Amino acid sequence: MAVTRGIKDTWPGAQLSWITRTDMAPMLKADPYIDKIYLFDRKLGLTGLVKMAVSMRQANFDIVYDAHNNIRSFVVRTILLWRKPSMRPQLTIRGKQRFKRFLFFNLYIRSALKLPFRGIRSFMTPLRRVGCSFTKGWYHPWEFPQTVIDKIEGLLPYDFFHTNNYITLVPSAAWELKRWPMEYWQQLILKFPDRKFVIIGGPEDTFTNEIAAIAPQRVLNMAGKTNLFESFYLIYCSSLVVSNDTGFLHAADIFGNDGIALMGPTAFGHPTGSTIKVMETDLYCRPCSKEGNKQCAHSQNKKCLTDITPEMVVRQIINFREQ
Repeated sequence: MAVTRGIKDTWPGAQLSWITRTDMAPMLKADPYIDKIYLFDRKLGLTGLVKMAVSMRQANFDIVYDAHNNIRSFVVRTILLWRKPSMRPQLTIRGKQRFKRFLFFNLYIRSALKLPFRGIRSFMTPLRRVGCSFTKGWYHPWEFPQTVIDKIEGLLPYDFFHTNNYITLVPSAAWELKRWPMEYWQQLILKFPDRKFVIIGGPEDTFTNEIAAIAPQRVLNMAGKTNLFESFYLIYCSSLVVSNDTGFLHAADIFGNDGIALMGPTAFGHPTGSTIKVMETDLYCRPCSKEGNKQCAHSQNKKCLTDITPEMVVRQIINFREQ
């Protein structure tokens, strides 16, 4: 979604359409640059996808951008391009570099990929090939519906919500290997006795209760209490975000929030903007995984993350406050 501002800056009169799963629609509706959303229900399977793509042909698109580059998006783009050459829209595709990833992670040929891999830039590059410019960057506000604002205002105490002075912590991640140690989060909270914290996560992240218990008067544990979209609003309103390699980190990047990225075993989660400070360690075995779903190869488990101490993160937060 970081590309939408550049598209409208380049072609102000264009209609920007987006195809997505039905469960992702609320987030897309919050982006003021997206004009039309095509919703795909996965329960309808391939037949439903084909019918949707056929209906989309009536829009006569000028440019088709396949940012996902998987089987489903291949089906859609093939149908949209199935026209006479003179009527065929331009096509641009975001490459996944699958063979280079294989060389990098399986054969340990480290020169196969250029690192660090910046996620937002990887989505911009294919659009630049068809003339899109990103001279004004990608930061832009989302238009959150009043229902989301009202819910968060009802969940957060007044001094949290109306001062926008809380720090958002994202201690969870899809894989354990990507998670900064729980006791480190606790120490971080204790280092700032004058600050308030909000923890976000899923309903399965029960370990966050132990983190919040270290200072219950100053820490609000929202794990499992908000959906994905509502959690993005918590990110949007916070003064600073400290996160593992998660989607919440990249939301902070799009919003232009100050943030700290705790990068462990993975190679593709680096934020792009200058407002996010990346903290990582230089180890021979890192990065070791595309998603963090492997066993740690180091003799000291998760050394790439445990070497990032709470004191180091504290110093970086202080630097943000002094800027």
